[in-house]
Amino acid sequence: MRLSEWLWTLYGTVLSSATVFAAESVLLEDDSGANGGPWQILSGWLTRTLFEIGDVPVTSIGLIRVVVIITVAWWLSKLGQSALTRVAAYRPNFNQAALYTVKRLMHYVVLTVGFLIALSSIGIDLSKFALFASALGVGVGFGLQNLISNFVAGLMLLFEKSLKVGDFIELESGIMGEVREINIRSTIVTTNDNIDIVVPNSVFVNGHVTNWTMRDVYRRTHVPFGVAYGSDKELVRKAVLEAAANVPHTLEGDDKRQPQVWLTAFADSSLNFELIVWLTSAAVKRPGAVQADYLWAIETALKKYKIEIPFPQRDLHVRSWSPNARPPAQAAG
Repeated sequence: MRLSEWLWTLYGTVLSSATVFAAESVLLEDDSGANGGPWQILSGWLTRTLFEIGDVPVTSIGLIRVVVIITVAWWLSKLGQSALTRVAAYRPNFNQAALYTVKRLMHYVVLTVGFLIALSSIGIDLSKFALFASALGVGVGFGLQNLISNFVAGLMLLFEKSLKVGDFIELESGIMGEVREINIRSTIVTTNDNIDIVVPNSVFVNGHVTNWTMRDVYRRTHVPFGVAYGSDKELVRKAVLEAAANVPHTLEGDDKRQPQVWLTAFADSSLNFELIVWLTSAAVKRPGAVQADYLWAIETALKKYKIEIPFPQRDLHVRSWSPNARPPAQAAG
């Protein structure tokens, strides 16, 4: 929504608030001349006590006042977030994760202040309310332990910044994806299959989380492959490095992060190698597609240089054989 629309909406909200307060002032004045007319009836309805909080009566007009104040606070929060977004739009290098954190904190702070002002406007002593809230919290805390745990974990994530919007993460459960939202109770992770997963915030605080992009947007990956015994190792290196250079995921322009080919094992049927390659920032978030592209390119390059990719096999060496011996099938017949 554009800033002008927010301003008009805020203007309408403030105008309605002013109307409510003005009506309250008129209705609560001495209405001795009303002679039981509609104003007196409306005044009686608005000043009727609906319920009590402690010793404080809550009337209809007071309840309307609370709703109006909280609505104004909500719109002020949205207006502030919109202003921050517009300011960040003019700064290409602005940290989006920091912007998200500031916007969420602003939203919670403004709503909390608005809620407290609303309670104070109907005559509730906030000190007594604090005691009541603390007593209620002890009783409810046992029943809402998980919810409170997730709430505290969400605040820790916002302040600690170990997890940011845009990070690519892997959880203990095997879930991999990009962080889309960090809310006060849960975090939304979107996988490469475009599936949104809602993860409780306590999982990030109490469990092990692999953050692939926490301090650096580049990452190194290992692509294993094997060739037949007797293959020219230098030719293997040449072919695979050519393959890596032709894959768009390979990071270029960094002399310290060049692709390498390692001989890792003498296996039963093959010489095992690994292509060690640094990935671009976009490729880091697509591990499955990256692995597939490199394997495809490696197979094509090995076939080009006529390097054999072996299949599992075993050689049987017969040390002696009796001329009179017959195969088991013939012996059974």
